[in-house]
Amino acid sequence: MSILIYIARRLVQSIPVLLAITVIAFSIIHLIPGDPARVMLGTRATEESVAALRSRLGLDKPLVNQYIDFVVGAARLEFGTSLTLRTAIGPLIAARAANSLNLLLYSVLISLVIAVPLALLAAVRQNRPQDHLVRLFTTIAFAMPAFWTALLLVLLFSIRLQLFPTSGLRDGLWGTIVSLTLPSISIGLYLAPVLLRSLRASLIQTLTADFIEAARARGLSEARVLYRHVLRNSLIAMITVLGVNVGFLISGTVVIENVFAIPGLGTLLVTSIVSRDYPVIIALTLVFGVVVVFTNLIVDLSYAVFDPRIRL
Repeated sequence: MSILIYIARRLVQSIPVLLAITVIAFSIIHLIPGDPARVMLGTRATEESVAALRSRLGLDKPLVNQYIDFVVGAARLEFGTSLTLRTAIGPLIAARAANSLNLLLYSVLISLVIAVPLALLAAVRQNRPQDHLVRLFTTIAFAMPAFWTALLLVLLFSIRLQLFPTSGLRDGLWGTIVSLTLPSISIGLYLAPVLLRSLRASLIQTLTADFIEAARARGLSEARVLYRHVLRNSLIAMITVLGVNVGFLISGTVVIENVFAIPGLGTLLVTSIVSRDYPVIIALTLVFGVVVVFTNLIVDLSYAVFDPRIRL
């Protein structure tokens, strides 16, 4: 019951955060030069037709009224209609959300597959050649922008070796995995150095703890000590860093989705910004904010799973 109370309290605390996100996004978007009605009708449209379209779309209302209408609709999960696509925003986001979520989860999985073994190797072989090579890898990988890594991967694995598609999203489970492999590697290589460094530092600190020496004194194998005691007690730091970097991951998916032409929320966001589709932009901003808030909640709950000493 205490966990349910904690979750309910965190959800209530997230409401002002989400409202602040929508206020900031709404204000910034309306400061961007450009008129959606003018974009939709073209440069040759008359002022009368532009004014009539603005009135029909509700763009002639005061900004405060437009914002209140959006918040009231969002509370009912009704985000209105896209100004340019002329479709309901809710189903439009839902249709693309799965692709972005798959890309995000696949990227996190790849980053963990890279970071955890290398961090263990670097911590166990601290200040040895293996550790120096791992730190060199983190420096190089962290300095490479995700979009540049994506272009290199496309050049090598798609154009020269023809192992993966250059863009788009294939049908079916296997087609989705193949299509998202290069984009996920691009994002995973960006995230892995951050996770690796935090996990390495935590592992080195845990290896010197008294309870690790006690575990070894009880005759436990080095592998069991390393994976059962050292790794489990060191994951909290990496989980924290992963939760903090969710926002950067989302921004990375926006860029990578456009590089690989993946029909996700990132490509929808860029298209909406270009066409000044205000309702879609604000709705997507709110969705991204909800993802970050809930991810941080899951991260906090996972602390008690990996370390039973932690109580919520």
